[in-house]
Amino acid sequence: MTGGLVTDLYELNMAASYLRRGMTDAATFSLFVRRPPANRGFLVAAGLDDCLSYLESFRFGAAELDYLGRHLGYDRDLLRALERLRFTGDVWALPEGRVALPGEPIIEVTAPIAEAQLVETVLLNHVTFQTTVATKAVRCVLAAGKARVVDFSMRRTHGIEAAMTVARVSAIAGFAATSNVEAARRYGLSAVGTMAHSYVEAFEDDEAAFAAFAADLPAIARARPGRATFLVDTYDTVAGVRAAVAVARRMGLGDRVGVRLDSGDLLELSLAARRILDESGMPGAEILASGGLDEFSIADLVDARAPIDAYAVGTRMGVSADAPYLDSAYKLVAYGDRPVMKLSTGKVTLPGAKQVFRGPGGDVIGLRDEPPPPGCRPLLIEVMTGGRRAGPPEDLGVTRARCAADVAGLPEAARALRAPVGPPVRHSEALDRLTAEVGARLRAGSVRRRPWSG
Repeated sequence: MTGGLVTDLYELNMAASYLRRGMTDAATFSLFVRRPPANRGFLVAAGLDDCLSYLESFRFGAAELDYLGRHLGYDRDLLRALERLRFTGDVWALPEGRVALPGEPIIEVTAPIAEAQLVETVLLNHVTFQTTVATKAVRCVLAAGKARVVDFSMRRTHGIEAAMTVARVSAIAGFAATSNVEAARRYGLSAVGTMAHSYVEAFEDDEAAFAAFAADLPAIARARPGRATFLVDTYDTVAGVRAAVAVARRMGLGDRVGVRLDSGDLLELSLAARRILDESGMPGAEILASGGLDEFSIADLVDARAPIDAYAVGTRMGVSADAPYLDSAYKLVAYGDRPVMKLSTGKVTLPGAKQVFRGPGGDVIGLRDEPPPPGCRPLLIEVMTGGRRAGPPEDLGVTRARCAADVAGLPEAARALRAPVGPPVRHSEALDRLTAEVGARLRAGSVRRRPWSG
């Protein structure tokens, strides 16, 4: 993806106008979330790595330029300008996995205005989707407590690349593994899998299917020998668990097996399965639950002390079913040496390049060049200079550890799954002064320009 046409038409038309008029001063745009969705006391920033890869490769290819000339009528001078155009700007951002709060910049881009304008759509797409899913995935991890959570979402995400992204950001959020084999290869994740009901149905009964699977798995997966997990609810769940025990005993597997519950009353069935496994001398055999799970259903099972060792979460996490989007925005906050802002009702923006400071009293949004308030540390770091990454892509383990630490540091009320209360966010005095000054200037200018209506 070279990126030139991966945008909305109005971005191209605005950029073309800037180029025609010789408007090349640096512009700063701020990407942030206005308001959190319901039941979200915090967000987890994600998508930065894809944004940086996109910016580094941004260009208009020959086929794209031909389309602009033939179908949109762009003239030769404009096409030549676009052919030369690359992203040459600087980017400050929250590192992936960092907790973000409403109103705080997640990414700030400073570049010649045509460049900064053209990349808006892709940056919003990456950050909005990935932050949405990362936040949902963290909530599943919080709900599960000591149990593991694995990604089973690939078949239900909105596209294959979305499935790759979901596997990656769920790993950042703390998921232990994914069923998505290509994502496991691409990102160095653990791949997991059990069996489908079709496999069981292809044999005479549960026991025949489980025996065949247990016999073949060591030869199939020689590089990663592990426990065989049997799907026990194709016919009768309790009978399926007993069949799993019989196969494990006959084949000398000990308790290196697992049973997967995919339907029915997961609390009652997990209690029954645990009792059968323990009475059969298999205390190490694990119970995996799946089937329409999300953080709310997981929390209910954990609160009821269901003896479930791992939860496989699919559709509802992969599309963030209860909150599938964010009220995100990418707004111009400075052009040249002039800070700017919107005054639209309900959508007022903050002027100037900014920084977020985090401390024990909550977050403070301030100006980029002001010193941190006492006891606070700045969160946005410079991740791109002159169109090139400031360093190599971050190891996923580092991102995952950052996410875990940030989430653990949140107040309990912010981590609540229902009716959370987010941490406070305030503005620095310097930012408030600048906002008041710019607002007054713009309002005064609007009054002077208002046409006589008498």
